[in-house]
Amino acid sequence: MLSNIGIPGLILMLVIALIIFGPSKLPEIGRAFGRTLSEFKGATKGLVSDSDHEEEKEKKPALAAVKKEG
Repeated sequence: MLSNIGIPGLILMLVIALIIFGPSKLPEIGRAFGRTLSEFKGATKGLVSDSDHEEEKEKKPALAAVKKEG
């Protein structure tokens, strides 16, 4: 949904945010948004890496069983 905004839409959103929050609050809001986004990315990477490790652990016993049979 956000991929259809484009440059004019982003400029309009920035102008509206500037009117609503004022120029002194925008850097604060940007920093908070950046921190939130980086925490979200870190948590997502942690979840993905945990699930990858779980899959590897499940595959190892199955591979060992196949090697013993062969």
